[in-house]
Amino acid sequence: MKEFDVAIIGGGINGCGIARDAAGRGLSVLLAEKGDLASGTSSYSSKLIHGGIRYLENYDFRLVRESLHERELLLRNAPHLCRPMRFVIPHVASMRPAWMMRIGIKLYDFLAGGSVLPRSKALDLRNDQAGEPLNGNSSTGFEYSDCITDDARLVIANAIDARERGADIRTRTRAVSARRIDKRWEVVLEDNGRQETVRARALVNAAGPWTANVIETLIEGVSPVKIRLVKGSHVVYPKLYAQDRAYVLQSNDRRVIFVVPFGEKHTLIGTTDVETSGDPGEATASPEEIRYLCDLASSFFKTSVEPSRVVWTFSGVRPLIGGGGTASTATREYQIVSDGGEGDAPLLSLIGGKLTAFRAMSEDVVNRLKDTFGMRGPWTANEPLPGGDLGARGIDGLLDDLARDHAYLPAATARRLALAYGRRALKVLGDAKKTEDLGPRLIGDLHRRELDYLREHEWAKTAEDVLWRRTKLGIGAAAAEVEALQHAMQAQA
Repeated sequence: MKEFDVAIIGGGINGCGIARDAAGRGLSVLLAEKGDLASGTSSYSSKLIHGGIRYLENYDFRLVRESLHERELLLRNAPHLCRPMRFVIPHVASMRPAWMMRIGIKLYDFLAGGSVLPRSKALDLRNDQAGEPLNGNSSTGFEYSDCITDDARLVIANAIDARERGADIRTRTRAVSARRIDKRWEVVLEDNGRQETVRARALVNAAGPWTANVIETLIEGVSPVKIRLVKGSHVVYPKLYAQDRAYVLQSNDRRVIFVVPFGEKHTLIGTTDVETSGDPGEATASPEEIRYLCDLASSFFKTSVEPSRVVWTFSGVRPLIGGGGTASTATREYQIVSDGGEGDAPLLSLIGGKLTAFRAMSEDVVNRLKDTFGMRGPWTANEPLPGGDLGARGIDGLLDDLARDHAYLPAATARRLALAYGRRALKVLGDAKKTEDLGPRLIGDLHRRELDYLREHEWAKTAEDVLWRRTKLGIGAAAAEVEALQHAMQAQA
């Protein structure tokens, strides 16, 4: 029977972040994910690394400050996955007065401390380029800095680093049961019908919206905290405007949605906040949510946003700490719930939180195990994620290197590889000297060599893993290309 220091249930951003942190402190780690990495909420976010400017209205200053600090660390440690962007808020006098908006963006700057990003400012949308896509209903706007990310690839990067530091990362492996026996957890795992029992000195429940289900079914306990499940739906639309800015739109219900450039050809619009129940894996965007997002965007932009032209929708279920108020005002704070008495093998369940703060939350979880293990201190704040070692030249320097060493690559392909893999794009390409060395093209600009890399190094096992999590090439893909990718995956299975 294999033994580990820590067993982790859940392969989203928190589970992989915890695995990375723990493995880097010298602990032996097992992570079990019932599906693909990032196949739940962690690939269905709004793709933002941000402090959460709207949380200032709820007086969540500590949450915003911590998130802005984490934003700065990600900018430094994963510059390929955390990229700066300017966000524009068109002012709507009937919703929030201008003085409140000015105070809000200045407070946001203050909480960001010595950020490397540009400071906020007021805009005259009648004369500023930021007003060009808008319909002219707002003459004043406010602009501030935040970041965007590829959420699923952020998960993968953490998992890769965890594995390279010794963690055993198992996908398509379901935890069937967990019991305390002789001051150890015995966890039964099931992979493709085969069962295996492993032992661990500590168990971490990082199952996201399935956290309560893990406690109640696997461990046969009672969740000590009420978990509130909130669905956030998004739509992906043909590119609404040419400039590289995001927009924050205020609704009459006092919610806000984001309109964000998404790849080279699309715009992401979201999110909703809807109370939900049932299996989080079955969450979908309802017609009412799609109409809500399209109508709100249409009320600000010159281009009418029609549900019939939406090219993709997705919904993620966020596990929030239960409480009163609306779904949109529910706290994004997190809580670590500990179970077990003196001498028992500990169980830690992570509930709530934000994508942006995953590193700090992961560090907090591992710190809670210091009484169980002798281990090194925190380290992740100052260590680049895989591919993030770009140096002072950053992404532009990497693009220059790709243009020099792989001149055959189209500029758009080089940029996609750089933003997805960072410095490890050079590993993906290997010794290729011409396009033919990359093997047959399968879908979009993805060739056999890249697919082989994803299968060997990034746990890609199905076409869906490649199309929607390792890349976003599934958006707008032709049926013939999808079929070609599926055949390639089956041929190598």
